[in-house]
Amino acid sequence: MSTRRKLYSGTLAVLLGAATIFSTGMAKGEAQTEKNNYIVVFKDEQGLPQGFEKAIRDAGGKIEARLDKLGAVEVNSENANFLKDVKKSSLVLEAGAENIVYPEKPVEVEAVQAEDFTQGADIYESLMWDVKQVTENGASWELPGGTGKPAKGEDIVVAVIDTGIDYDHPDLKENYAYGKSFVPGYEDAIDQNGHGTHVAGSIAAKGRALGVGPDLKVAAYRVFGPTGGAETSHIADALMTAADDNVDVVNMSLGGYDWFQNPDYATKEIVADVHLFNRAIQYAIKKGVTVVGSAGNNGVDLSSPGKLSGDDKGATHRSPSSQTMIRVSAGGMLKNLTFYSNYGVGKIDVMAPGGDLGPNYDPVKKTGRDNSYLAWSTVPKLDADYNVVGHQYAGYAGTSMAAPKTAALAGVVIAKHGKDNISPAQVKSIIQNSTEDVFEPGYDAKSGFGLINAVKALSRK
Repeated sequence: MSTRRKLYSGTLAVLLGAATIFSTGMAKGEAQTEKNNYIVVFKDEQGLPQGFEKAIRDAGGKIEARLDKLGAVEVNSENANFLKDVKKSSLVLEAGAENIVYPEKPVEVEAVQAEDFTQGADIYESLMWDVKQVTENGASWELPGGTGKPAKGEDIVVAVIDTGIDYDHPDLKENYAYGKSFVPGYEDAIDQNGHGTHVAGSIAAKGRALGVGPDLKVAAYRVFGPTGGAETSHIADALMTAADDNVDVVNMSLGGYDWFQNPDYATKEIVADVHLFNRAIQYAIKKGVTVVGSAGNNGVDLSSPGKLSGDDKGATHRSPSSQTMIRVSAGGMLKNLTFYSNYGVGKIDVMAPGGDLGPNYDPVKKTGRDNSYLAWSTVPKLDADYNVVGHQYAGYAGTSMAAPKTAALAGVVIAKHGKDNISPAQVKSIIQNSTEDVFEPGYDAKSGFGLINAVKALSRK
């Protein structure tokens, strides 16, 4: 069985809701499934070209959503030959069936209600080793910008593109800036899953739990409903909107794998989505936003696209992908690469604590787990209908938990220098050049430039 098929089947997806898998890609010989939703990307990157509506209409398509600033549209069509027909237009760069991104469900978690702790117990002191590791036990909070509070000027905002945020959680409501939903039928940015709130708490919790930057502001850009996935166009729209809102950092604890398939067996449907994601990322970075993403939880080497495809021809890549974003692998309490984290030369920028199940855990036998090694943070308490009925804390593990600590570090670096006073490239350089070497000296496949460190980052000029 090829590695690519394992990535899609989830047999290697051994831990938490950090990675997501695109529901695209077909094994050799599989029949093409009818899909009605498409992404059309035009050659003009700055906007939609004159005549684009006619090109879509002539191919039998109906425009469902416009991404004007990305030069793309979401289309619905009942024409079985829509892709072939629309590509005849000289305006079109690429077109393909729209992909759906599905967040993996947590399979190794521990949740507790606040009242389950002894009276006066403190979540940060008792459980949040990961935040202590990044901040050197809170030492970074004593440095200028270290809590995320700017020395002067506007608040520093980290956008969380995820399942939403439990904005009434007592540890988050002080630092919740606002929320927007990109989920059809769900106008509220409230988190009905838990993943986004856990991410937000790692960034800016300020209560019994503490984030890396407890004075940063978090904004919810909700792209996932209580269950199910999100169209690529909705995620791209959220990223573009966040950039237009002048956020400072975007955290995307999501992703998947793009298989550039052998043309003998299937069309290269995924290319349009790749172009759209890349344009959205570049749009945000050009607007001054530092974009952070997770490396994925399949425990594979991302540096060899051919090997990832295994017996299948073509190349498999981690997505979304860009050399200008910051991609993060996950470390454990012992500063080890976790057993689930993806890695790879040229594919990882830095490592951050994401949690695991301790040194005695056997991921095959699933024995010897120690929940104290998980990454603990804020989550909503949900009823059977996914309504928020309370607020609690949970231990997760995943690259989803590593990325937001890096996003928070980017936020506090910006807080030190002031909003709009430092470019994403400068932020990335500071983070990379202030890391702790935990494996080989310099750059390595597991940790990139090393384990992030807020004290060192804030000590750099």
